[in-house]
Amino acid sequence: MKKTFYTQGGDYDHYVVKHPQGLLDFLLETLKGQSRTKVKATLQGRGIKVNGKTVTQFDYQLTEGQKVAVSRSKKNDLFKSRYVKLLYEDPYMFVVEKKVGILSMAAGHSSLNVKAVLDDYLRKSKQHQTAHVVHRLDRDTSGLMIYAKDMNTEKIFEHNWHDIVFDRRYVAVLSGEMEDDEGTIANWLKDNKAYFTFSSPVDNGGKYAVTHFRTLRRSTEHSLVEFRLETGRKNQIRVHAADMGHPVCGDPKYGNGDNPLPRLCLHAYVLCFYHPVTGEPMEFQTPIPAEFGKLF
Repeated sequence: MKKTFYTQGGDYDHYVVKHPQGLLDFLLETLKGQSRTKVKATLQGRGIKVNGKTVTQFDYQLTEGQKVAVSRSKKNDLFKSRYVKLLYEDPYMFVVEKKVGILSMAAGHSSLNVKAVLDDYLRKSKQHQTAHVVHRLDRDTSGLMIYAKDMNTEKIFEHNWHDIVFDRRYVAVLSGEMEDDEGTIANWLKDNKAYFTFSSPVDNGGKYAVTHFRTLRRSTEHSLVEFRLETGRKNQIRVHAADMGHPVCGDPKYGNGDNPLPRLCLHAYVLCFYHPVTGEPMEFQTPIPAEFGKLF
């Protein structure tokens, strides 16, 4: 029997999965009379939950016995921000896409930060929790981030980060034409008193940093490069790109003045990890920013 229950953003209808299949196929079979376009809009608008967790991937694989909740209104009306896109939410955490120009958390007198946006949403949705920063992105870097909803989940991420996160990739526009198709940069990174990060081929008392790179596209002026982090040090990609002689475009600190777009050309576009509580593999990918592609 179909049940209806109330949750954030409106009434939901509840269905049970009878056999393994993709989420979109299940929804098209179950929601008779709804067009493929409308079903996809409900997914993208965060109106579908699987076993209580919001899911937006249309190819998400369902297993027998799982419960799928479908919102009667197709979007989450409580979450509104021009700087933060909410991609995933469950009782333990958020995955968001941060825009350029917003801090990960409060610093000094600046009030514009992702944590404040999430805390405001948690208040409005009457969830008695606060957002906890799991990892950071610079103000002018865009892309995927995880926030925990409680201290226990945050601690699991903090103490097991390298075991939990199994793929973390960025894409950047670099100055000049890359010589190599792929490779690895490894050295030690250390801040000076002015918070400028220096690299050294030998141990300088800093932290060892390893970055793998792959050139996706190139022109005589610029290169589109994917970076996969083996370690996650402060300013790691920006310093390693400068070490290669091809700094990130628009980088005021480690760049060479090449600024084809009005932003730092660095975007965190792939984030894959095991759920800190359930152990389920979670994979997120955002498109490469359109303005990056237009340069090629």
